[in-house]
Amino acid sequence: MTIPELFQESVERFGAYPALASKNGRKWDTVTFNQFYEACRKAAKSLIKLGLQRFHGVGILGFNSPEWVISAIGGILAGGLCVGIYTTNTADACQYVIKHARLNILLVENDQQLQKILSIPQDKMEPVKAIVQFRLPLEERMRNLYSWHDFMELGSNIPNVQLDRIILSQKANQCAVLIYTSGTMGDPKGVMLSHDNITWTAGAMGQELGLSSASGKQESIVSYLPLSHISAQMLDIWLSIKIGALTFFAQPDALRGTLVYTLQEVKPTIFLGVPCVWAKMQENIKEKVSKSSSLRKKAFAWAKMLGLKANTKRMLGKRDIPMNYRMAKALVFTKVRSSLGLDNCHSFFSGAAPLSQDVSEFFLSLDIPIGEIYGMTESSGPHSVSSKNSYRVLSCGKVLSGCKNMLYQKNKDGMGEVCIWGRHVFMGYLDREEATLEVLDEDGWLHSGDMGHMDSQDFLYITGRIKEILITAGGENVSPITIETLVKEKIPIISNAMLVGDKAKFLGMLLTLKCETDQMSGEPLDKLNLEAINFCRALGSTAATVSDIVKLRDPLVYTAIQCGIDIVNQEAVSDAQRVRKWTILEKDFSIQGGELGPTSKLRRRIITQKYRTQIDTIFLQVDLISMGDSLPRELPSQKNPRCSVDPASSSKARGPQ
Repeated sequence: MTIPELFQESVERFGAYPALASKNGRKWDTVTFNQFYEACRKAAKSLIKLGLQRFHGVGILGFNSPEWVISAIGGILAGGLCVGIYTTNTADACQYVIKHARLNILLVENDQQLQKILSIPQDKMEPVKAIVQFRLPLEERMRNLYSWHDFMELGSNIPNVQLDRIILSQKANQCAVLIYTSGTMGDPKGVMLSHDNITWTAGAMGQELGLSSASGKQESIVSYLPLSHISAQMLDIWLSIKIGALTFFAQPDALRGTLVYTLQEVKPTIFLGVPCVWAKMQENIKEKVSKSSSLRKKAFAWAKMLGLKANTKRMLGKRDIPMNYRMAKALVFTKVRSSLGLDNCHSFFSGAAPLSQDVSEFFLSLDIPIGEIYGMTESSGPHSVSSKNSYRVLSCGKVLSGCKNMLYQKNKDGMGEVCIWGRHVFMGYLDREEATLEVLDEDGWLHSGDMGHMDSQDFLYITGRIKEILITAGGENVSPITIETLVKEKIPIISNAMLVGDKAKFLGMLLTLKCETDQMSGEPLDKLNLEAINFCRALGSTAATVSDIVKLRDPLVYTAIQCGIDIVNQEAVSDAQRVRKWTILEKDFSIQGGELGPTSKLRRRIITQKYRTQIDTIFLQVDLISMGDSLPRELPSQKNPRCSVDPASSSKARGPQ
């Protein structure tokens, strides 16, 4: 099935139902599926008028909005490719996509994004025939630059039959969407997804999750994660069209604090968050509880204990629910959901990166089971899904029906590289045949580069990236994600942790502290956030900024962090997997700083280059101390059961031994 066929089928079924909703002042403007389809056809005609060539790109640079979606689908209807560009891209990164995807038409959200594009030299903008700014005011006046209103009227004299001829010429196995990888390992690759990749995956996902179609009970979704990423695009656009869901568009500053207000207002039935969103929600809940009365704190702790017990039983298929569960639900669970705007939500998901056990169990104990979705851009998004009917903590659920999973070169522990087969597997990388052959074997298996294992009930677990595995000088393979996640769980003041030590005698770690962020730019500030400040006060430290801790090497905080590292080391499977040295960086990682990709994944190669001096210092320090001797002795605190970094259980950490 092609995307136009999927859309036409949905319009026939759900034509009068609302499809898209966007905020206009205090009210929500909605368009029906009929109006949505007609708007996409108008956009397609305008793109044809502007000279869009077959299989050339329509680039979209802006925050999620009806215009974003209408441009994307209009581009496909007109025979082009939908190409999302991350709003955080630099001008150089935008120029790379413009040239590589042969973008004929470029749509930008506002003047800020327009100026970014106009800073690119004209000779490097050769494929672009026109630019459309879809948010007012339009401050520039230049040839081939259009407002959204003017753009939508451009194709009024293009006959319907001309557009219909292009739509009918499209085949299910042809490319419709280009998604660019984040470029953490070099230049971004353009992932070619066919009409069939998109339409089949949307159908399989809806069926796997047991979602209602609009003719039953209409589902609703809040669109806020970047549509240039496959996770958001699959849910917010393609799955929504397939099942006739209503998509509400959040404000552009959603990830800077306004998301919760949108959720409280529209109360979606399905919610997808990346791990940092769920972690921020956890932080906000903890903050509210910390300010409540002692009675409310006790009630919250009691309900959490009961909730974890009840949901663990459900997870294992047991039906006997504790007697007090209903009381806990009325007193705590319902109120927590309401505070998050998730009152009506029946399906909670996390994707794009691993969800930590701490966050997963925290929400499970509050009767919010977060199902992890595992997949790749190259698998059109989902490959395995953890839903309310097939759920295990830390598992990515079960493989989609109709798809196959293989663990390549399994070791004695049953772990191997996750390989993917099915109609969701991509066509290949645009103009990158060698790179395509590296991940697609001759039998059509997509080699993910992820290590994983499956349990006896076919639940899939991901343990780390093959390329991210560190190999120490002693030849031991170390998966960094497990250790990094544990460090963040055991030391509440830590925001990001990155393990280093490839080909080294021991492991070191770069740490960043939790801090406030600039509400406009998203840049991390020097000021510690409330959780970090509470952590410091519980230790007896007066630190209020990252600088207070790092420049003065605050002994209370540094000792507490070492205590946490010692606790993590106690869980190490071997001596080689212990963290020997660490350093705190003066600024947290961010997308703007280049350390995080668009979905907040660590860009390890970039971080290694950027903080080479700090990494070298970690290993140099030990070389100077040991003067060629064996590795440093374990700290006495490592064997001290009183060592704790949880402010709730310890008023002060021990000082240096």
